Amino acid sequence: MRSFIVFLCLIPTLLFARQTQLETQLKEAIKGKKAEIGIAVIIDGKDTITVNNDIHYPLMSVFKFHQALALADYMGKQKQSLETRLPIKKSDLKPDTYSPLRDKYPQGGIEMSIADLLKYTLQQSDNNACDILFDYQGGPNAVNKYIHSLGIRECAIGGTETAMHEDLNLCYENWTTPLAAAELVEIFRKKPLFPKVYKDFIFQTMVECQTGQDRLVAPLLDKKVTVGHKTGTGDLNAKGQQIGCNDIGFVLLPGGRTYSIAVFVKDSEENNQANSKIIADISRIVYEYVMQH
Repeated sequence: MRSFIVFLCLIPTLLFARQTQLETQLKEAIKGKKAEIGIAVIIDGKDTITVNNDIHYPLMSVFKFHQALALADYMGKQKQSLETRLPIKKSDLKPDTYSPLRDKYPQGGIEMSIADLLKYTLQQSDNNACDILFDYQGGPNAVNKYIHSLGIRECAIGGTETAMHEDLNLCYENWTTPLAAAELVEIFRKKPLFPKVYKDFIFQTMVECQTGQDRLVAPLLDKKVTVGHKTGTGDLNAKGQQIGCNDIGFVLLPGGRTYSIAVFVKDSEENNQANSKIIADISRIVYEYVMQH
């Protein structure tokens, strides 16, 4: 009986040792990189590992995930379908920003379903589609208020894509900690925030994300896992550093195990390809750790 009690007492110590092992591996992976790098991982809804979580990281287009959740809540309260169509004017299609939507419909003058606009934002990270949806749902402040209502406090959303392109300093006003981002992914997956039809749509759209295939997804492409994610990519600041290179998401493993992961690379002197590889390397380390434990 006594040996059994001793074993039970050792369990928290063993778990802590394992978590410390992963934290050590992650710190080693980012050592010497010319950037501020923040990481958060939540394994099976309970084991949490963070690295450099006390820094505010620019969200960049990661905030389109936050926007999608707030949008689903708004639509649920308005009892509106994902097939609700919104008008798109030529003036909505800003020229100096990343926008496959504008490239396809340069003259505007069309209507598009919210479902299709969400696909543009979540799968292709379209900046014009993002701001069209902001106009519909009440702007960044409405999104910020909703995210805070979920208990996610270490996060702020105050500017549109257009505003960030007009003043790069505003990129730093849309920020998060890595843990806040990972926790939001967990809340999305586990809680009934809004009608299931919206949740299923966002989930599947993230799984089909087309951006950042060289980041979180890269080491998992040949594995039998389900990955949903949202990337964020920043321009260069006045110092020539990349403002942000980010990816957050969830990984569902065979047998029912899961983890949420958020990686943010801030003010990097590395190039975008190198920053993406940092994220891919972190993703591989976390996957291998979870599979071994």
